[in-house]
Amino acid sequence: MHTLTRGAAGLRLFVICLVAASVSLPMAWISLGKLMLFLGCLVYFAWSGHKTRDQESHTLWSVRLILVILITFALSLFWSKAPSDIALMALIKHSKLLEVAMLVMLIRNAREARLALLVFFGSQAFLILSSWIMAAGYRVPWATSNTLVPEYKNVVYSTYLDQTLIFAAAAAVFWHLRHQWRKAPWVAGLLAVSAIANNLFLQVGKTGYLASLMVLTLAVMWEIPPKWRITALLVFPVLMAGLMYASSAKFQSKVAQVMTESQSYSQQGDAVGSSGFRLNAWHRSLQAMAEQPLIGHGVGSWTLTVKRIEGPQATNVYGDGLTSNPHQEFLLWGVELGVGGTLLLILLVVALVRDAMQFETPLQRALISVVAVMVLGCSFNSSLYDALIGDFFCVTLGLLLALGVRHQSPACLPDTPAPQKVNA
Repeated sequence: MHTLTRGAAGLRLFVICLVAASVSLPMAWISLGKLMLFLGCLVYFAWSGHKTRDQESHTLWSVRLILVILITFALSLFWSKAPSDIALMALIKHSKLLEVAMLVMLIRNAREARLALLVFFGSQAFLILSSWIMAAGYRVPWATSNTLVPEYKNVVYSTYLDQTLIFAAAAAVFWHLRHQWRKAPWVAGLLAVSAIANNLFLQVGKTGYLASLMVLTLAVMWEIPPKWRITALLVFPVLMAGLMYASSAKFQSKVAQVMTESQSYSQQGDAVGSSGFRLNAWHRSLQAMAEQPLIGHGVGSWTLTVKRIEGPQATNVYGDGLTSNPHQEFLLWGVELGVGGTLLLILLVVALVRDAMQFETPLQRALISVVAVMVLGCSFNSSLYDALIGDFFCVTLGLLLALGVRHQSPACLPDTPAPQKVNA
């Protein structure tokens, strides 16, 4: 019996580490990790759920709120205007939020949380180094994105948008938890700098630039005396943006593109280009929310609803099919669940920040930085809804929450100074 219990614990730890590594790998590995995580949770709680009392995870507002959110999305199936298969597929995509709760519940102690985070560190280091090797002109056999889309020449597995958001969030985790590396914290620091530099000088994503500036601003703000933090929060991003504009032709090109596409949409209603598409999609989303502000149009109904509002040009703007999204998570939830849906997403952000505030300072800062990158991604894309990037955020948040809730003591973050509470 003891051998069987140890075997089950080993299998559970393997699943946790697989999930931690999967978000740095191609989509097939992420799908495998999700499947294993779901099955692992079912087996674990069927085996020992009645014997296990988990008081720690009950202190997390975010875990309880995620369950409320998913129940709300599931209930909206009853009034969804989308075909049943489209609505069910959308519900499954929203349900990746369960990864946060499942990781928190499946990770049982601080040792397991630290091991999972170490695997996450190693897999992210592999991803960052792979991109730099590609930038140096060498072929990386495991890279797939550049063979499918030639413009993604420095992107390893996904799109430049996904990779830049991943690198920005990973840089924050590396930097703030660099002492997890015990005798070589400089390695994590170097990887954090490498990830941000990759975003700013090798990639072309506008959101990635903003995410990198945000992570840098927060890191600088927390390193200076409290009385200067508000000033740093206002001044530093402006200085960094000015420096980037003066030194990077790619940055200048993207700024000019945004200005041109935005002006074209405001004057002519032209939805061509990424900025024009977003402005039009956001406008139609607000109109859809105005139609059903209380309960929304139901899960999976965004494309069907905005196409109806758009009229004859809908297919030209949004393409064929019924699986598009507004490239804005708050509006997506608003169309599907009404104003209450947007409020639920805002409350989730608040709950994550509240949970972070009960942890030690390094972990608190890492978690808040990841939440900040997630909010930025959700402001210009449907980052939680989308595959791969949504899984990355859910797994990263789950690992950090598990690390904090399983051991809120200095032992949780080795080789760091004595913990002290600070205002984030």
